[in-house]
Amino acid sequence: MMRSLKVAALALSVFFASVVGASAIAAAAKPISLSPEQAESINKISAYMNSFKTLQGEFTQISPKGNVSKGVMFISKPGKLRFEYSPPNPFLLVSDGKWVTLKNRAKEKGDQFPLAATPLRLVVSPKVDLLQEANILDFEQADGITSVVLEDRKGTIGGQLVLIFDETQNQLRQWIIIDGKGRRTTVSLANLESGMNIDPKLFVVKIDRKERSK
Repeated sequence: MMRSLKVAALALSVFFASVVGASAIAAAAKPISLSPEQAESINKISAYMNSFKTLQGEFTQISPKGNVSKGVMFISKPGKLRFEYSPPNPFLLVSDGKWVTLKNRAKEKGDQFPLAATPLRLVVSPKVDLLQEANILDFEQADGITSVVLEDRKGTIGGQLVLIFDETQNQLRQWIIIDGKGRRTTVSLANLESGMNIDPKLFVVKIDRKERSK
């Protein structure tokens, strides 16, 4: 079942919880010491994330309460991303390179957060080096599947990020976000394609809002 999963992004409730404040879980965790083999495996994950400039596919999201949503995803580096949820989920998540916007399409309203303060930064960065940019809190490997728990070394991202990588197929399979209260959200992608031209208009979104979150 795990081998049917692909790159993960973030969930709505956990996304906003992880943006605000320090994470109690992250504060309590300490980086682990990595063997040369483990460091090499993490470098393979970085290399995969650096191997594409554009990416699109389908995603399935499971929220902390077990709610399931599906949709389509687009990435265009540097900085741009779009998660378009299928009905009945009314939400649209868009990064324009600076701001991440969560829009309720039914109400034409939403919120915005700085991209640099979200886990999306590691996905849409033009170049990622996980060993340099993150503290590695846990590492597990079995049957060619590597699981890495990390936190942002700069402290700009609250909570923790779990990456699950298939070394046999050289693909990132899953992304899990754990917020400061331990709530987990998983988004898995399928039918990924890279290297295509993506319409820049997909990363432009307007909302009726009072104020951007800083």
